[in-house]
Amino acid sequence: MTVRGVDVSAYQPTYDASGLGFVFVKATEGRTWTSPVQAKQAATARDAGAVVGFYHFLWPGQIAAQAAYFVAQADSRPGDVLACDWETTADGTAASCAEKDAFLAEVERLRPGHRTVLYCNTDFWLHRDTTSRCGDGLWIADVTTAGRPRIQHSWVFHQYSISGGLDRDVANFPTTAALRTWSTG
Repeated sequence: MTVRGVDVSAYQPTYDASGLGFVFVKATEGRTWTSPVQAKQAATARDAGAVVGFYHFLWPGQIAAQAAYFVAQADSRPGDVLACDWETTADGTAASCAEKDAFLAEVERLRPGHRTVLYCNTDFWLHRDTTSRCGDGLWIADVTTAGRPRIQHSWVFHQYSISGGLDRDVANFPTTAALRTWSTG
C-alpha cells in the first residue's frame, strides 16, 4: 500500500495533508450535528491533491432522515467518497446491522454518482454484522500493521493507527491515481 491517508473530525480543525493520497472528513452525526470545519478540512485535502471522503456517524433510528441530512450537509463534490461510520454512540447505543444497511442503501439512492463505504471496527464487522453489506467497499478499523487488517473480507481502506492526534489509514490501491479512478468510477 503506497496510498496513505487520514481521517479527521472537528477535533482536528487543521492538519497537514502534504503527501496524503486521501482524507476522510467527518461531516455529520445523527440528524442535528454538522461539523463547522468540514469545508475547510476538505479544502486542505483538495489543495494537496488528495481524494476526499465524507463520513456520517450513524445513530440508531430515523435512518432515512439521517441519510438525507448527511447528503444535504456534507460538502461533497462528484468523485468524493461517502461513508457510514458504524460504531457505538456516546450514549452506549449502536445502530443495528439492518439500520446500517438501510443507511447505505438510502445514501446510494440519494447520491448515485458517489462511491459509498462502511467504516467499522473488527468487533462490529465480526460480531454485529450479519450481511457483509458495505456499499462499494469496507473501511476497517484495526490497530495493526498498515494494510494487514485481521479480517477475511476484502477491504478498500484500513485505519491502522492513531498517532500525532490523527487516525492513520491506507487505501488498497497502488497509487493515488488508481484510487481517484475508482472514486470517480
